[in-house]
Amino acid sequence: MAESRKVAVIGAGASGIVTARELQREGHRVVVFEKSNQLGGLWVYNPRVETDLLSLDPNREIIHSSLYRSLRTNLPRKLMSFSDYSFDCAENGSRLNFPEHEEVLRFLNEFAKDFAINELIRFNTEVVRVAPVEFGGNRWVVESKSEELSSEELFDCVVICNGHYTVPRIANIPGIHNWPGKQIHSHNYRIPEPFKDQIVVVIGDGPSGLDICRDIATVAKQVHLSTRYSEIVVSKLESYENLWNHSKINHVDESGEVTFFDGSSIHADIILHCTGYKYDFPFLETNGIVSVDDEGRVVGPLYKHVFPPKLSPCLSFVGIPSKLLCRLFPVMIRE
Repeated sequence: MAESRKVAVIGAGASGIVTARELQREGHRVVVFEKSNQLGGLWVYNPRVETDLLSLDPNREIIHSSLYRSLRTNLPRKLMSFSDYSFDCAENGSRLNFPEHEEVLRFLNEFAKDFAINELIRFNTEVVRVAPVEFGGNRWVVESKSEELSSEELFDCVVICNGHYTVPRIANIPGIHNWPGKQIHSHNYRIPEPFKDQIVVVIGDGPSGLDICRDIATVAKQVHLSTRYSEIVVSKLESYENLWNHSKINHVDESGEVTFFDGSSIHADIILHCTGYKYDFPFLETNGIVSVDDEGRVVGPLYKHVFPPKLSPCLSFVGIPSKLLCRLFPVMIRE
């Protein structure tokens, strides 16, 4: 067995609790830092939204979860299992083939209970700084705060599992700063009722964009889905009478008009950005060794999306890949 090390795991979502379990199984001393009062990360549904619906105001109260009430997984339950812990180990209620988000959270809580992960977690504790110790022999200082009290602690290794569905990416549309309608990012979408009788343009045809379009179409007057491609021809979607597919937005203007590359245009009440998220590690200090690109799309350099070569194995990331069959659930590699 390898030498036992003191390891800080940042985040008690799916990535964090699996990482903690594997480290503990190898004999390491693990502390998990979780800024909320429960585990589950993104899978903890919060009906509240941020005061800034585009999440651009740096002084806003940040709501971690991006779940909407109707969300279900887009992979069947058998593929949601961990390698040695079946999704059906827990008492998960309705047993839908594509589970609802409440069932996923129950699964994660059962996993943590069965492997005593809760005992490793410091809840309501936010990490505000992670930095290498100067002349410290590859050790790391982790500064955290809890109930307005701050503390610093030394660790041999740090594993970052803080997720990447909290800091939204907003579409850059010509004329958007003068457009008079309401804008919202899917991070702040929860239920369709606020869109009742509205004309809505949804930007982004990924899984969440398609889900939210269908959700909103049950109450909205019209829903127009704008894809990332310029050559798409306007068309009806599925069996909905009020849901249309469009190409990219060409521009918007102060009259409230939204014009697409397909030549069509509509007067919209709301633009909903389903345009993804940025990687963000505001607490991490590596003197530029690990960085996020200007658009927040790429973290690097990382070997196998986990280890920064110059800082390996004392610093690592779990749950970085996002272009996957399964949204909202991490890829975790064990070798």
